[in-house]
Amino acid sequence: MTTKESFTPDKDLPVLEKVEAYQSFIESEGIPIVTGFFVEDLNTLELAPWARVGGNGAYVNLDGNGGTNDAYVCEIPPGKSLNPERHMFEKLIYVLSGRGATALTQGKREQTFEWGPGSLFSIPVNAPHQHHNGSGAEPVRFVAVTSAPMVMSIFNSTRFVFENPFDFEERYTPEKHNTGDGSLWQSTTGRHVWETNFVPDVVSFKLFDLPRRGAGGSNVTFELGYNSLAAHISQFPVGTYKKAHWHGPGAHVFVLSGQGYSLLWPKDAKRTERTRVDWKPGSLVVPPKEWFHQHFNGGSSPARYLALRWGSHRFSSIAGITPDTEGADKSIEEGGSQIEYEIEDPAVLDEFEDECLKNNATPQMRSFFPARKSFTVKLPA
Repeated sequence: MTTKESFTPDKDLPVLEKVEAYQSFIESEGIPIVTGFFVEDLNTLELAPWARVGGNGAYVNLDGNGGTNDAYVCEIPPGKSLNPERHMFEKLIYVLSGRGATALTQGKREQTFEWGPGSLFSIPVNAPHQHHNGSGAEPVRFVAVTSAPMVMSIFNSTRFVFENPFDFEERYTPEKHNTGDGSLWQSTTGRHVWETNFVPDVVSFKLFDLPRRGAGGSNVTFELGYNSLAAHISQFPVGTYKKAHWHGPGAHVFVLSGQGYSLLWPKDAKRTERTRVDWKPGSLVVPPKEWFHQHFNGGSSPARYLALRWGSHRFSSIAGITPDTEGADKSIEEGGSQIEYEIEDPAVLDEFEDECLKNNATPQMRSFFPARKSFTVKLPA
């Protein structure tokens, strides 16, 4: 049997300190940094002046991103514009409130497209761009999910990331994709995929049935700007909840409509160690890597959320990051990471029905339960 030798510092040698490139960068920006794995309301999140960007902002660097991606909230004052920028990381933007426009340059082509509340769009890698507030009376507030942590940790140079002149011509987006046009595909897993670079309104976008995720739910997946970062919308009816599953890091789940809660727990946790977060429109939750999580609509209207995440159907593996999204649709009894209703902890349904009654909502889940099998994934007490 071997034992680990204890480390005795050599007092005659200097200590080589570790450097966290991305963490050091965001700490130097002078704006708030939010941590944890849940934000109750991005619409009221406290922001501070952001000199580099030109508006107000806060980083939302939640634990569930696993250091692979991140988010930030940015506000553009009435009648103002952010500073022009370009960067070597991917960026997906979801507009929380306000109306404006983005000027985008790809090679010799310049294009400006307008957006409003509920819009989702991508900035192609290293494409020069500038965001403008179209109102002289109201601020704009948006949230962005980026691959900056991974890029900065690899190159450890802000000059390379923000001052690089290289044009990714093979990743230019068609002009029509910046106006809301796109193409409908089917993925190798059977999901409906809308390829575009701009979605005018994710709150009203058409969804497609996805019964394997449970409870009459519907879904659509987005491929945006030839990115490795992707997105999807899911919706589930009143009085229902989705099947629990786990996947890889970095899935930023933004609540668009409805009122409910999510349960999150490590795969080997006890039932009493589950974490509950209550959400509403404007909430954000990022489940940690390989944590089970389950979403519950305990309110009186359909619940819809937008997930900005790794897991493009075109680029499935990203520099060693495994999103594990395909397994999230497959039962754990078949080697996947989804807990089917008939083998989940019985307490889940009981607690949910109590929640529905508190909110004057009619629970609908009993019709989705076939005869229960043995509860092979019942959590320890």
